[in-house]
Amino acid sequence: MSQGQKLSAATVLVLEADPLMRRLITLGLRHRGLEVIEATSLATISSTDLQALDLLILDVDDGVTCDWTLLEAVQSHPELSDLPSVVLSWDAPMAEPREALTSTPQYVSVSKPFDARALHEGVDHLLQARIREQNERLAQAEAVLLAAYHKDSPPSIWPALTAAGVFLALIGLVWQFAIVLIGLAIIVTGLLLWTLGSHSQVEKAPEIAFSVGK
Repeated sequence: MSQGQKLSAATVLVLEADPLMRRLITLGLRHRGLEVIEATSLATISSTDLQALDLLILDVDDGVTCDWTLLEAVQSHPELSDLPSVVLSWDAPMAEPREALTSTPQYVSVSKPFDARALHEGVDHLLQARIREQNERLAQAEAVLLAAYHKDSPPSIWPALTAAGVFLALIGLVWQFAIVLIGLAIIVTGLLLWTLGSHSQVEKAPEIAFSVGK
């Protein structure tokens, strides 16, 4: 599966109280092939939707100011705290929100009013980073499993027994072939000697008849 296919299969949660802004963001993401779940608050998100999320888009503005308590609530949520996030705000994050974001592995801040291209670039950046992280975790888990398998598995005698069986079978085939060749050589030699003996008797027969006539 290509990276583009993985990105298009991602599920994004848009947490936006303004219905018009939420709809515009949702339409833009769906146009790019992403699955989008819309919500006005944390309380409206079902547990099933939470388990399917790959990215969060969070608008922290409250009118013309920023409500950083919403960001803090997201950071304290057990199923959202590790989710890559795009934070929409009127102002760039200051010290307080930046400290709240330290537990998030990846985040992008987009100032409002924002350009849709900036939002989409941030989404792509976070999703690609998430895919790389998931691939690295999978590779590490496979390495651990392989190491445990090689460490705990006792040496097997079956490969050696299989090789011995193949060797004996080859020896048997070679002996059978040799016996067949010897048998064919005996048959050919016997037929040849038989034929030569018959010719000798035929040549002697006229001589015997001529001697009897005399």
